Amino acid sequence: MPQDPAITPQARIEDPEIPEQLLLVPGPTPVPREVRLYGAGPLINHRSQPFRDLYARVHAGLRQVFQTEHDVFVWPASGTGALECALVNCFSPGDRVLSLPMGAFGERFAEIAEAFGLQVERLETPYGRSVDVAAVAERLRQDAAGPGPRFAGVLITFNETSTGVLADLPALLPAIREHGALSLVDAVSGLGGADLRMDAWGCDVVITGSQKALMTPPGLGIVAVGPRAREAGERARLPRSYWDWRAYRAMAGHGETPYTPAVSLWYELDAALRRILAAGLPQVFARHRAMATTARAAFPAAGFPLLTSEADASPTVTAARLAEGVSFTDLSAALEARGVTIAGGMGPLKGKMLRIGHMGGLSGTDLLRFFALLDESLAGLGAQGAGRAHPAAQAAARAAGLL
Repeated sequence: MPQDPAITPQARIEDPEIPEQLLLVPGPTPVPREVRLYGAGPLINHRSQPFRDLYARVHAGLRQVFQTEHDVFVWPASGTGALECALVNCFSPGDRVLSLPMGAFGERFAEIAEAFGLQVERLETPYGRSVDVAAVAERLRQDAAGPGPRFAGVLITFNETSTGVLADLPALLPAIREHGALSLVDAVSGLGGADLRMDAWGCDVVITGSQKALMTPPGLGIVAVGPRAREAGERARLPRSYWDWRAYRAMAGHGETPYTPAVSLWYELDAALRRILAAGLPQVFARHRAMATTARAAFPAAGFPLLTSEADASPTVTAARLAEGVSFTDLSAALEARGVTIAGGMGPLKGKMLRIGHMGGLSGTDLLRFFALLDESLAGLGAQGAGRAHPAAQAAARAAGLL
């Protein structure tokens, strides 16, 4: 039977409805060509020696990126699925947890916990600011002095994608450990782009996804588990079956997963990890910081005030308020016409700001090109702004001298 030409690989590549984009949303991020090609090979049996070899490479690479000697498990899932996995393996019905939301994704973590019947107390942080370390330590001291059961865990967003804010994780963790609570760290948009030393800093659970700084397509939820969390998992009584990391741990010695893995994505993750580790983690973190610094120089020059302070700024996502007289809808459409995709605000910041991701496979050349196209788009919209020279964003990005 002849193949339908509409679904051939060549047709997919040449489809004018899916042109090559400059993808600057905070995930999924650009995937390098060699990573994509490595995943395009033949499928293999996941109960075979080739998969066991792949399993060993991927887990060795992930441990280096998480900077841990402990368990790392990979599910076919989104980052949100991995957040649920962490919760159901650590807690029992009615447990109290302290949530530290500083944006939309911190709120999501708390909402998942509530859906499973946990008692969630939020210590709110205004959007655009990082968690107040002293306030967290004080709340934990108050909790320890209280009459009831202590917080069993603290939910932390390491890198808040909705606001471009990085939490001071090394400063937060000592008080949490002293309190006896587990630290569950959402590092979906941070791991691989920002330095996160799981073992050295004393993180109990760190969660990420494949589609951010790990420059792999979406579809893999990854959870690293320290010894205190592993012990808690033996006591936890929340419902779990597919997410039960004990089943994964039981198979780890065989180099297999209990259920069918996303084999092609494993190959792509393998290629991406090898690329990251060949560059060296310090160099990878420095490259992300350089892109963030460049973005933070370019946006204000074009009239877009930054949402966050330098002290709170993420190395992987930059958020800026819209320039005066510029609507996100119009700007986004103008950029789309030039092959660029950006993200808007979420929650209370919807329609008031823009966000770009600069992580994973995105290069410095890509970022400079974006700011040139931003200037071009603003000019096309007639939105140059009083006192703003053209091309303001491109000139400021190049003047930063980091890319």
